[in-house]
Amino acid sequence: MKVSPSMTSSKTPATSAIPTRAPAQQSVDDIVLPFEVSALDVRGRIVRLGPAVDAILEKHDYPLPVAKLTAEAIVLAVMLGSALKFDGRFILQTRSDGPVSMLVVDYTTPGHVRACARFDRARVEQAIKDGKASPGDLMGEGHLAMTVDQGANTNRYQGLVQLTGAGLEAAAHEYFLRSEQIPTRVRLAVAEELRAGEGGATHRWRAGGIMLQFLPKASERAHQDLDPGDLPEGATAHVAAEDEAWVEGRALVDTVEDLELIDPDLSSERLAFRLFNERGVRVFEQQAVDAQCSCSRDAVEAMLKSFSQDDRDHMVEDGRIKVTCEFCSTDYLFQPADVGANVGANPG
Repeated sequence: MKVSPSMTSSKTPATSAIPTRAPAQQSVDDIVLPFEVSALDVRGRIVRLGPAVDAILEKHDYPLPVAKLTAEAIVLAVMLGSALKFDGRFILQTRSDGPVSMLVVDYTTPGHVRACARFDRARVEQAIKDGKASPGDLMGEGHLAMTVDQGANTNRYQGLVQLTGAGLEAAAHEYFLRSEQIPTRVRLAVAEELRAGEGGATHRWRAGGIMLQFLPKASERAHQDLDPGDLPEGATAHVAAEDEAWVEGRALVDTVEDLELIDPDLSSERLAFRLFNERGVRVFEQQAVDAQCSCSRDAVEAMLKSFSQDDRDHMVEDGRIKVTCEFCSTDYLFQPADVGANVGANPG
């Protein structure tokens, strides 16, 4: 095998003349780097988040394990949403019976993301005390929904996968196996970064991830055996041999350590090169990501006016109506007359 100290890059897969260069040494945060290893028939994406994920989490008073779980969900949503080939939204949402009953991540093209979590603080604190605060433990059992919304006058596409207490990585693998039937490997990592400074230690969140998918041109090579369900007694389920190219690609991704996915001193290109340099890796134009909420005073006012008169009247407290965005924690204050509510109609 020839080892080359270079990689190829292009803006789109259709580019015919592909320049070859060394991987970028400088790391860049808040980007998605698509890549391809044609020798293995695999494609993937590397996500690196710094200020974007920190900006989202710092707006919420989440317990540490809830913040980490939310950050994992953000990475997964960005990883999948950034693959959209049209203007639209990708929404990742969980509903489950664990201490964290719901996670919502809203990714809007070309790279805006927001997120929030609902949780029972007492149950989370007890889970921490009991040493059962892993992502899977916090979510428990339920389902994960992934929705693609192309906007008005179009039908939404939604895929569902069961949550069984095994975390978001496992749920993603199960989704691609059952719904898309695409061999897929996903890795997610989240950590706090503490740095010493003149005014004391500074705290920032970092998150990252990598996804690899086996997409051979010959469809029969992409076959995966699905669960056959209940077999007759004594019968043996057929197990198809995995493609050697996929086995190699997956094994390489499995060597990635969490630190490599979030290390501010390791660029995404250097990570891709470290994994696939012997086979040759091609990277595409990176996509920027930023934390941006779509809420606005006008939108909230329109929402309030859509409620019934009785509902609006009962929202009045201390002579005003207060609405807080769950995503960015922004408070919107309205006078009752602004939205057609009646002062004094709510005796409580």
